[in-house]
Amino acid sequence: MVARAAREIQPGMVVNLGIGLPTRVINYLSADFPVCLHTENGLTGIGPTLPPEQADRNLIDAGGAYVSTLPGSAFFDSATSFALVRSGRLDLTMLGAFEVADNGDLANWKIPGKFSPGVGGGIELAQKARRVVVLTTHTDRAGNPKLKDRCTLPLTARRCIGRVFTDLAVIDVGPNGFHLVETAQGVSVAEVKEATGAPLIVPDTPLPSF
Repeated sequence: MVARAAREIQPGMVVNLGIGLPTRVINYLSADFPVCLHTENGLTGIGPTLPPEQADRNLIDAGGAYVSTLPGSAFFDSATSFALVRSGRLDLTMLGAFEVADNGDLANWKIPGKFSPGVGGGIELAQKARRVVVLTTHTDRAGNPKLKDRCTLPLTARRCIGRVFTDLAVIDVGPNGFHLVETAQGVSVAEVKEATGAPLIVPDTPLPSF
């Protein structure tokens, strides 16, 4: 899933990798891949994630992982970082999700009754990036669908998601709902349909696998 999502990044993009699964995408980009990775706590030009024994303890991404720098990396305060976000300079943001609705609504910041540190930068990233995609498991730990006909959890942003990468499939959000694009190796269309809590539009042509 993460390796497939990494292929969504095109050379020359400015990309934000959200907390959770999206932060792992960096490990599937070659060291010389021409992309500018952004983290909202104040860094552009992020290099590979490092183990603690090799890391500079002052360099972390928004999720707390130790990261490295590259030639041309830049540091700045949160105000400047969010000015980049709000002014629409991000080509792509990859976010995690608790729920995604078939109209593109996103819920990814709070489960009522459980601790939440706050919405963070998710609201602005989801609204202001030129393209927003999600990386998430297809179902939650109880086996309930995360892709639904409507979100039941507090919304992060409305009608913002363009594509969802899960452990079962790649699914686009179109004007008429979820469109199945690819399936994971060994996963059938029937399995994806069963795990999805909304109608799923399937093309007549054979689907590629990732």
